[in-house]
Amino acid sequence: MDIAILLYDHLTALDAIGPYETLSRMPGATVTFVAAEPGPKRTDNGRLALVADATFADLPHPEIIVIPGGPVEGLPMRDEPTLDWIRTAHESSQWTTSVCTGALILGSAGLLDGVRATSHWRALDILRSLGAEVADERVVFDGRIVTAAGVSAGIDMGLTLAARIAGDETAQAIQLGIEYDPQPPFDCGSPAKAPKAIVDLLLALRDEGAERAAAPVTS
Repeated sequence: MDIAILLYDHLTALDAIGPYETLSRMPGATVTFVAAEPGPKRTDNGRLALVADATFADLPHPEIIVIPGGPVEGLPMRDEPTLDWIRTAHESSQWTTSVCTGALILGSAGLLDGVRATSHWRALDILRSLGAEVADERVVFDGRIVTAAGVSAGIDMGLTLAARIAGDETAQAIQLGIEYDPQPPFDCGSPAKAPKAIVDLLLALRDEGAERAAAPVTS
């Protein structure tokens, strides 16, 4: 089973690596990182690079497509080669998936019109504007389109999809193999649970980071 994970500059690393660590462990799975051009793609903080080994032309018809997200301002939502590859690949894919704001890329490709879908909680209004029927859930299946909420939800999506494809026992074995046994130190992983002060702090930190990224480089 050919699995293609899209890479592009400014993506969030875990959006791609969470599904990679789960789906790649299915029997018979072959995972390829693809991009418009091969080579390293820097993640959203610029400190890590993931390497695309193949171009869109090398893998036009994967059985599973994974579209990771990243900061909205860096998404290839208007990049026609990327959107064309997604549309073409979706025509024959068994599963077309996204993590976090990757759903906005699917929506920009025209694949979410009237489709139940989710994304990072900060991106749900944008997702709705792209025609999706927004579902504030961790993992959402609508036909063969599967969307996951923010960042770490990609691990849950990968395990859930692995269960659909290879069975519950295989998915559970994968979960055990990566020792995915969440016991977070804080019950603060969604805006419904986080105190308002923490939500405000996150938004301030995100805004500060966006300003630094937009600032001109000076010598």
